Amino acid sequence: QLQASGGGLVQTGGSLTLSCAASGEIFRTKGLGWFRQAPGKDREFVGAMRWSGGSPYYANSVRGRFTISRDNAKSTVYLQMNSLKPEDTAVYYCGVTRIALASTDVGDYGYWGQETLVTVSS
Repeated sequence: QLQASGGGLVQTGGSLTLSCAASGEIFRTKGLGWFRQAPGKDREFVGAMRWSGGSPYYANSVRGRFTISRDNAKSTVYLQMNSLKPEDTAVYYCGVTRIALASTDVGDYGYWGQETLVTVSS
């Protein structure tokens, strides 16, 4: 089970941190990713990492502004979002893959947390 939180309203240039708390053990051998979906658009990849280690990777649109990290003790993954832009406005989701890898493909994800809304005002 995944619990996402941390969304809200922020001005352009501001920061937010999203959290995704995972329960159970299945995620520890999988990848964990962040996706977002703006109104009228498909769900798009934001960033992902393997829970077991390795460097996160990011979509070009957020690289250098967003950072994924994890807290093993809390079984929680974070998405730190800096220098936010209006185009970052979307519903954000965290997901766990069905495979033992992180992935940019939404089809590889079998578990999703509830949505959390991020709104960036101009």
